[in-house]
Amino acid sequence: MLKEANITGNKIPSTELIITDEGRIYHLDLKPDEIGNTIILVGDQERVPTISKYFDRIEIKRSKREFITHTGLINNKRVSVISTGIGCDNIDIVINELDALVNIDFKDKCIKKEHTSLEIIRIGTCGALQENIPVDSFILSTYGLGFDGLLSFYNPIYENDEIALQKAFSQQTPWPEEANRPYFVKGNKELGNKIGKGMYAGITATANGFYGPQGRTLRLTTKVPDMNKFLNRFEYKNHKILNFEMETSALYGLSALLGHKSCTVCAVIGNRFSNMFSENYKKTVNDLVITVLKRL
Repeated sequence: MLKEANITGNKIPSTELIITDEGRIYHLDLKPDEIGNTIILVGDQERVPTISKYFDRIEIKRSKREFITHTGLINNKRVSVISTGIGCDNIDIVINELDALVNIDFKDKCIKKEHTSLEIIRIGTCGALQENIPVDSFILSTYGLGFDGLLSFYNPIYENDEIALQKAFSQQTPWPEEANRPYFVKGNKELGNKIGKGMYAGITATANGFYGPQGRTLRLTTKVPDMNKFLNRFEYKNHKILNFEMETSALYGLSALLGHKSCTVCAVIGNRFSNMFSENYKKTVNDLVITVLKRL
């Protein structure tokens, strides 16, 4: 996805950019000097201290709603770990507010002339959609496949490879016309190669729910009963859909539009085709955390 041009000297209204009396961005409750240029995102609030415990020093702890932030140093690098909660709607809040913290002057509420690019790494859990991917392994998301519809509220400019994947998906998959139009957006290749070296690598499907949107049925039936089979079979120029989660497409899309680098790496805690579930997923997630921190 190409970066969106959005440079203006006009003052941003207070209803658009909400800053508290203490000078903090509204949801994250952070000041501009309270984050590092390297950001680790996790969904679970309880995962934040399990990562920051590896910091050499913790400088800042902030908490508001589901958004918990610990900022500190690891190997002389300033890093922030932030919980987002679940879903693309929360990613919309987090990425826009992180960008505001580094690229908008909070005093005059104007966009800064000099752009700051963040490195944003999401550490998550997922369900594998290919039977050959074992539980307790790691997956790097090369592309996000978005079923969430979030980017339709912005002005994305898709690149040729993303458009080709969208076309192939529409040809291979009986997607309901009334559902959100699926889109593909790639992660940052440089950051992904650094963080995800040696991991399984492929497309990550981002759902806007945990049950029906991921093909699960409890008491309700789904509109596409064999959706996971279609996702499993999809292939285009050696690109395959490897896993399901709920944040990556929004992360990749918004990061690209705002000029930030992002990648997602997930611990596989279940396989939707072998019906295997990790016997100790917390250890697997911790192993992934340690791997990522060593590669920062």
